[in-house]
Amino acid sequence: MRLIQIYRCLCDETRLRILHLLTNGPLCVCHFQEVLKLPQVAVSKHLAYLRVNGLVQTRRHGKWIIYSVANDATAELDLQLRCLQDCVQSNPLFRQDLSRLNEIRCECEWVEQVTRCCNTTS
Repeated sequence: MRLIQIYRCLCDETRLRILHLLTNGPLCVCHFQEVLKLPQVAVSKHLAYLRVNGLVQTRRHGKWIIYSVANDATAELDLQLRCLQDCVQSNPLFRQDLSRLNEIRCECEWVEQVTRCCNTTS
């Protein structure tokens, strides 16, 4: 059943794009909005779907919710994420997403610092 849940999550382009971005590190909703050029409500809906199905996890930092790939990712999910990374290399949309992410990388540094800090104290 777990594999079916994973594929249900992966059958949407926006969720694929979100997971692809998260394989590069944790992000908050505002970063997804900027990279994906989607409204907050749409991004949040997809992130909630991924969270409920166990593909992503959240951490609260003040008013921000930080998303990352689930720490306890199953072997099935890990394999699918690796496959996703291979498959999207030639896709212009996914390359544009990474390019936009790199453009705002300095805006995302606080997220990485917070998660690094929290991981060492937990």
